[in-house]
Amino acid sequence: MPLDNVVFWVFAPICIGSAIAMLFQRNAVHAALLLIVNFFTIAVFYLVLGASFLFAVQIVVYAGAIMVLFLFVIMLLGVDRHESLVEQIRGQRVIGITLGVGLALELFFAIRAGVGLSAEAPANFDEVANRGGNAVALSRLLFRSYFFPFEVTSILLIIAAVAVMVLAARPRPRPAAADTRDHEILPERAGGPSGPETHEREPEPAR
Repeated sequence: MPLDNVVFWVFAPICIGSAIAMLFQRNAVHAALLLIVNFFTIAVFYLVLGASFLFAVQIVVYAGAIMVLFLFVIMLLGVDRHESLVEQIRGQRVIGITLGVGLALELFFAIRAGVGLSAEAPANFDEVANRGGNAVALSRLLFRSYFFPFEVTSILLIIAAVAVMVLAARPRPRPAAADTRDHEILPERAGGPSGPETHEREPEPAR
């Protein structure tokens, strides 16, 4: 058996298992760590396929920078806060499943129309689409053909990160128990003993 197949069958169960375990985790930190494991296994798949640039990007950008940002936001918001599992919007689970299936179908038909579903690359792929190597071809697409969507996406990510930090930095309201000190009933007003400051009763004048 070729070495590529051995690496694939070793890392494929880890990739699928970490993805499934991430979906069923209740702790947000554990889910983020499992997602990092999944990103590392995908990076290994890129390396097996000969896409060394995507392998480096997957490690440095996704498993490194983006997941560190995720963990920072999770720790900033707090991991001890328990969220309600009751659906606040009716039908959101059905809508989410429908959108997920629609996205999977869109990817399927887009890949089929673009490069096909065969195991081999299209004819003249290295001379046309991948001319100059994987890194050159990818940079040509990102910074020429899709430069504007690429920059808009980066701006949206920055806006989302700043918005989360602004919302988390808002001053929290003080608990209502702190205001009860102004409404406490003093012992003298309640008619009870006044403690060490109790004054002795003056003697009644003799008749």
